[in-house]
Amino acid sequence: MEFKLTQHLKGRESTMRNARRIAPPAALAIYCLAAAVLLCCAFAAPNFATAQSAVLPLWPNGAPGSDGIHVPETVRITPEGDHVISGIRQPSITPFLPTPGTATGAAVVIAPGGGHSELWIDHEGYAVAEWLSNHGVAAFVLKYRLAREKASTFTVEGTELGDMQRAIRVVRSRGAEWAIDPQRIGVMGFSAGGELAELASTRYDDGSPAATDPVDRVSSKPNFQALLYPAIPQDPRLTADTPRAFLACGGNDRPDISQGLPQLYLQLARLHVPAELHVYAGVGHGFGVRKTNRAPVSEWPVLFLSWLDTQGLLRRKS
Repeated sequence: MEFKLTQHLKGRESTMRNARRIAPPAALAIYCLAAAVLLCCAFAAPNFATAQSAVLPLWPNGAPGSDGIHVPETVRITPEGDHVISGIRQPSITPFLPTPGTATGAAVVIAPGGGHSELWIDHEGYAVAEWLSNHGVAAFVLKYRLAREKASTFTVEGTELGDMQRAIRVVRSRGAEWAIDPQRIGVMGFSAGGELAELASTRYDDGSPAATDPVDRVSSKPNFQALLYPAIPQDPRLTADTPRAFLACGGNDRPDISQGLPQLYLQLARLHVPAELHVYAGVGHGFGVRKTNRAPVSEWPVLFLSWLDTQGLLRRKS
């Protein structure tokens, strides 16, 4: 069990002033330019249209509860260029698979946030998935039906959770095809998507052996969970069998998250569930993976990958 409170130290400015005195101006400029280029390349979001064209419906013949509904999804673009999706009636996953020879065998189903009324699909979905796939982890961005958009008949613990469970089953059922170990499939969620990931980690089943759909015969239990500034369920239902957890949020987030996530960590610790927590001082809600993020919060994907490795969830090279 490990607890990490990541502080953004004020001494960083002093360190930079010292660096300017020591390093020649030209060398320092080249260093800063190179660092900026590398950061932008590492966290650049993939092409939205390309990602949209690669979606796989969770139920090819139509999702239960959405029978006969084929209304196009709505996509709005913010002034900053973020794609925000609503009006989802046929849930799907978008696969981001590692290149051949680089796969570690681990996989993550990613649930973007948006208050259960929309999905911020770029910095909490596609950009995260691309980074993970570039580092050997198969990632699947989930578009789930939304319980709190206007006039919605869907529910969080019914429809949305059912979509997440189905996504886990689909990925597990196609593990051999996608070079994924069925015992190393996790969930990751941001904000409202974090609530969904936590629900999936405590409300799962082994599948139904008698189901006519082969996918429904597969377990929906994730092997690990990653919760990023999540909305925390009122009834978490934690047990000693709850999947191990990677937790991260900003210290300036609203209290139910910035204080609630450490409380969740302590609850897991008391149950002896392996967990790691990062609270970033001076950081608010919704950081995700953006090229504008600064250290130390920009480094959370690296810490997550390292955590997977220390948990034995990445295939080690011989």
